[in-house]
Amino acid sequence: MACDPSDPYVFTTDALPSDLRFLPPLANGLLGWTVYDNIMHMGGVYNGEGGDCHRADVPCPLAVRVKMGEGEEGKHTYSLDTRTGLFTHIVCTESVCVTQSLYAHRQYPNLLVMEVLLVRQVTSQEPITVQLDSSFSPQSKDIVFQEGPEYRGARHIFGQTKESEVQGGSRPSVHIIWTPLMTSLTLQAEQSQSRWGFLAAFARSNESAQSCFDTGLQLIADGNLRPSHNRAWAELWLGSRLEIAGEEPLSRALIGCLFYLLSAFPSLDQTSAAFGGVSPGGLSNGGRGQDYWGHVFWDQDTWMYPSIALFYPSLARTVLEYRVGTLEGARANAEQQGYKGVKFAWESAVSGREVCPEDIYGQQEIHINGDVIHAFQHYYYLTQDLDMFREGRGSEVVWGVADYWVSRVTWSSEDQSYHIKSVMPPDEYYYNVDDSVFTNTVAKNSLDFAVELAALLQYPAPPEWQAVAERLKIPFDPDLQYHPEFKGYKKGGVVKQADVVLLGYPLGLPMSAAVRRNDLEAYEPVTDPRGPAMTWGMFAVAWMELGETERAQELLEKCYKNIQGPFQVWSESTDGSGAVNFLTGMGGFLQAVLFGYTGFRVQKDCLSFSPVLSDAVAELSVTGVSYLGNKLNWLVKGEEVSVKLWDLPVHAGKAAALEVVLKASGTRIPLTPGQTVTFPREAGALRRRDSAYSCWPI
Repeated sequence: MACDPSDPYVFTTDALPSDLRFLPPLANGLLGWTVYDNIMHMGGVYNGEGGDCHRADVPCPLAVRVKMGEGEEGKHTYSLDTRTGLFTHIVCTESVCVTQSLYAHRQYPNLLVMEVLLVRQVTSQEPITVQLDSSFSPQSKDIVFQEGPEYRGARHIFGQTKESEVQGGSRPSVHIIWTPLMTSLTLQAEQSQSRWGFLAAFARSNESAQSCFDTGLQLIADGNLRPSHNRAWAELWLGSRLEIAGEEPLSRALIGCLFYLLSAFPSLDQTSAAFGGVSPGGLSNGGRGQDYWGHVFWDQDTWMYPSIALFYPSLARTVLEYRVGTLEGARANAEQQGYKGVKFAWESAVSGREVCPEDIYGQQEIHINGDVIHAFQHYYYLTQDLDMFREGRGSEVVWGVADYWVSRVTWSSEDQSYHIKSVMPPDEYYYNVDDSVFTNTVAKNSLDFAVELAALLQYPAPPEWQAVAERLKIPFDPDLQYHPEFKGYKKGGVVKQADVVLLGYPLGLPMSAAVRRNDLEAYEPVTDPRGPAMTWGMFAVAWMELGETERAQELLEKCYKNIQGPFQVWSESTDGSGAVNFLTGMGGFLQAVLFGYTGFRVQKDCLSFSPVLSDAVAELSVTGVSYLGNKLNWLVKGEEVSVKLWDLPVHAGKAAALEVVLKASGTRIPLTPGQTVTFPREAGALRRRDSAYSCWPI
């Protein structure tokens, strides 16, 4: 591997990874494709009923490799430019340089593009020919395709998935229109260079596919196909950058994580379109038996969502709208289990009905309900957007989950507490346990938020919501001064992944620094080193809370073992097994830096902070933090913090007047658009200027 140290945003190599699973995925919130693969996926297109539901394999017409003539091997360079989402293969011989560029269009998400450029290297009157080696086949094991009439010289196939997700449900259609591929390209004798463009348009109807293909052709005619794509990526990066001055591996890892996570979401002006959620392996993966079958888990709401929400609330809202869209299925899940309200599926596709292949997870891993509400609460505290809860039906989600918890708890007259029995905690090595401390805490938090939201919307909250929240058992050992993972947990028992460590962050359960330390020291040594990648980032956040930055950095560096090959693609486990393009692990890693080093905590009346640095991170820059309609840049350097409030255009909407309040001195620093303020690196809070509340990190 030979990365360009001068530009950490470009991942370059002279050899592809031997394991082709770690080729870079290209995605745009609707289409997902691992370069060169002959299949891809579309958001919301699944095949199979119930537990057999999986992302439908869609054939990819641009599954093409460029090959030179016999005896002309040439020098190969492969690169992924994360600034533009462009994968490039360059091969040069003495006579010609060939550049193949592939991208999932960021602005027009129904389009996949391949461009090939031939540039003559020597003066010659001979034509030069290169081969296009295609592995495309217009067939799928999940979709019955048939050939349609040509459209504007392009080929067209269409079909429906074989099975609906629920019995009697609809089966999605897929239409593909693409530029016919040639087996070779020739640079004629009189040409010094030539360029070819190939389009593939994917849509759910013939009319939409034709319209998208027309758009692509017009963009080519206007010379605006790639420029429009590049502008959309530039807009995303403009308002969401996380950069460090320090170790190169950390810098590249952060850039790769944020790139792949942004790729899983729509463009900023496409957020009104239907969004199919984010699965652990992203849109490029999830076929039958692969990468959790493309289902949506708590991973989306707990691990991927927080970093995106801090930069782009409009993208975060698409996650909430996905959950709203699955409400009917969630109601059916609750009813099937014999409870009231809504029960979000442990594994969800389109309908919201449970599609987990193994019943025990759907039955017992009910913390998913609290995880979903945590995302809604997080969004409201960042935006104060009540429209999401009124017209957007978010209140139905919050109150439906509250009703579920009330019907799910059991009252004990012996200890005068409510209990939640027979669950599986996030630590999936255990099941049929009572009073999972994580499950009970997210249940309490979601009940508290339901009461809070009801007051804001003047909705008559049932008194049971508050009563259960106040009396719900949160396991704690007063002798050992730590939180047992569940009732009956024996200290020292091996755990699979982050569980109790999540109580402090992101759940914000109040506890002393001593108890926080005791929890870390109890669980870190017994966490399975082969467990999923997101775990160590959460321990790192916790150690940063306690000021132990070097210990935190060691844990972050453990995550590097999950990064496979030159394109910064993550695997779920360190040996390369498990889900590929593991966005869950990337999300945890991003949070470790974005919320760890800054100390950002999204709270009811403020965004609190408590910044730290380490030997590996001498300087931290966060561009585009969103809070109450504002965008801000943060720079943590040495013993100082600088904050600049963006001067937003008038059409950007109403933004609250903000101030920084420092905890130790009580100093209040008003923020003015376009100006930078600098203050000592210490704990404080960002809040409304007219706020009467105090708000400090736990």
